[in-house]
Amino acid sequence: MRTYLIIANQTLGGDALRDEIVARIADGPASFHVVVPATPVTHRLTWNEAESMDAARERLDAILSWLRGHSAEATGEIGDHDPVQSARDALLKHEADEIILSTLPVGISRWIGQDVPSRLRGAVDLPVTVVTAAPAPSEAATPG
Repeated sequence: MRTYLIIANQTLGGDALRDEIVARIADGPASFHVVVPATPVTHRLTWNEAESMDAARERLDAILSWLRGHSAEATGEIGDHDPVQSARDALLKHEADEIILSTLPVGISRWIGQDVPSRLRGAVDLPVTVVTAAPAPSEAATPG
């Protein structure tokens, strides 16, 4: 059985990531471990840690339910606010054959601005697939 580590936040419910997951499931039995980095939900110049954790938990619960509904083994956790550190931490406890990193598009995604895809590829010895969500008309610069 192939195992996948998914690192995503706001894009967890998006079509691009779900299409990528469905393709992996179609290739045969698959197991997924999803990590949602607890990135700050900002309000002007401040952020609320509890609100960030609640938002991450909501997204995680929704994708785990969706994965299980597609007959995939699925586990998950809330990770460090840094997606690269989240991946490193998860790999200490969960083996993976591949990492799927899902981000918002260039110009919108903080993760792209922070060069997360390249940093992640340099931090792990696994294939990293980057899935970029289609932009929504009203999105502003936000995490992952």
